[in-house]
Amino acid sequence: MYLTVKEAAAYLDLPEAYVQKLMLENKIRSVDDGKQVLINTDQFEHYFEQMETYHAMVQAYFNEPLPDDIDVKDED
Repeated sequence: MYLTVKEAAAYLDLPEAYVQKLMLENKIRSVDDGKQVLINTDQFEHYFEQMETYHAMVQAYFNEPLPDDIDVKDED
């Protein structure tokens, strides 16, 4: 599905100027049809999948219990 820059910014919940900047830096692929610039939303699916995987990995890391430290000495 192709979206305009304004629609893509709303879809990504980003400012329109930032989406245009990403397009100029070739971080977002776009197609210019002469009247408007269109962005294919399929390129974002992989990004969202990566972010979900990363989020799950970070949550798993933070949910691990702290290991017992073998170097701890009693002060008694």
